[in-house]
Amino acid sequence: MNMSIWINKETKVLVQGITGKTAIYHTKQMLEYGTKIVAGVTPGKEGTLVEGVPVFNTVEKAIKKTSANVSVIYVPAKFAADAILEAVDAELDMVICITEHIPVKDMITVKRYMEGKKTRLIGPNCPGIITPEECKIGIMPGYIHKKGRIGVVSRSGTLTYEAVHQLSQRGIGQSSAVGIGGDPAIGTDFIDVLKAFNRDKNTDAVIMIGEIGGNDEERAALWIKKNMNKPVVGFISGKTAPAGKRMGHAGAIISGGKGTANEKIKTMKNCGIHIVENPTIIGDTLVDVLKENNLWRSEYGV
Repeated sequence: MNMSIWINKETKVLVQGITGKTAIYHTKQMLEYGTKIVAGVTPGKEGTLVEGVPVFNTVEKAIKKTSANVSVIYVPAKFAADAILEAVDAELDMVICITEHIPVKDMITVKRYMEGKKTRLIGPNCPGIITPEECKIGIMPGYIHKKGRIGVVSRSGTLTYEAVHQLSQRGIGQSSAVGIGGDPAIGTDFIDVLKAFNRDKNTDAVIMIGEIGGNDEERAALWIKKNMNKPVVGFISGKTAPAGKRMGHAGAIISGGKGTANEKIKTMKNCGIHIVENPTIIGDTLVDVLKENNLWRSEYGV
């Protein structure tokens, strides 16, 4: 089986909060992409259908009836932490939380609760995950993706799309693309995704897109230097951000000279990551890196 990372055409998805306006819209998009959405969950709405998908009152019942193994959450921020916990208690393989503005203290509670549990959380405040032409879970525009061998991991939704679009335009497909989210407390970090891409025999190289704030990119860079056996192209957004000013993402704040774009870039360069200074040349840089590493394939043909 051509297994990318974590999801494929066999993945059975349930949508938490499926009867909300955003959820209905994205459920339709995911179904049209070919994602197997087998159930929805909205308490009090059991017995109804959304886009032909049966709705249940609880995650547990939805799993019992449909064998769903992954959930995606479009629940308002004040209920989202509970929705994640419900999915974790039901022992799903993975939960993808799209919701933004979840209070950080709620997410810290969730993270603590999840320690030692089997469920993987992606997000919150993320665009989701896609294995092109097989399964898309989240809000990313499916049509820009193309099946292939480059992994993409990013804290920024829009820059994920930008990188993917540049690759697809050059005929270079993606094995999977994962938006990990921009909040300070997230479930899956860069290292988790890099480990999966490093192990995946269908991924040749990885694009990693970070942003200012926190030290996740530095930690990932050190991990890459030690463990990664595939080339990584990196970009950090927010280079022009003034210190102390909070940018679009809750996690993107520079404090005490730490977390600046320059700090991150320096560490990443020292760890052998191919740094892109400008987001418009992510695709071109990757092409050069593939050629340098003798990973260029005739099917790329650009």
